Amino acid sequence: MQTNKEKYIINDVTLIQSVDNLKLAHEISRLAVKNNKTMNVLVEINIGDEATKSGVSAEMAEELVRQTAQLPNVSVKGLMAIPPVGSGEDVFEKMHGIFLSVKEKDIPNVSMDILSMGMSGDYELAIKHGSNLVRIGTKLFGARKYLED
Repeated sequence: MQTNKEKYIINDVTLIQSVDNLKLAHEISRLAVKNNKTMNVLVEINIGDEATKSGVSAEMAEELVRQTAQLPNVSVKGLMAIPPVGSGEDVFEKMHGIFLSVKEKDIPNVSMDILSMGMSGDYELAIKHGSNLVRIGTKLFGARKYLED
């Protein structure tokens, strides 16, 4: 989520899954306060350290969770990741391990109820490793069709 897009959606969503930096978390907090609401968020982890994907590094995930949880009108509900295509169990195990580690810390304003990972090609593996929110649009609606120039 880009910080300049938050103002357009803040009143239309109940969960933002893509908090990958503190600047974005601050903007969500500012808008939530302004609109007198609490925004639920997931901290996004770049579990595969892919240059083409957003997300905080696995090593910095807990710190971003802690910093985000301190902001007014923001409630951290869990973690989100999009593992690399064709990932093996080790990547899903690593993500689940981070989730459990943060959950065990019992950080104030952090419920760790949601582990969002898995898409149409790997959702079964994701569920096996603790995911309770998957994105299966391709399975439901078919592959995207892009317009040609």
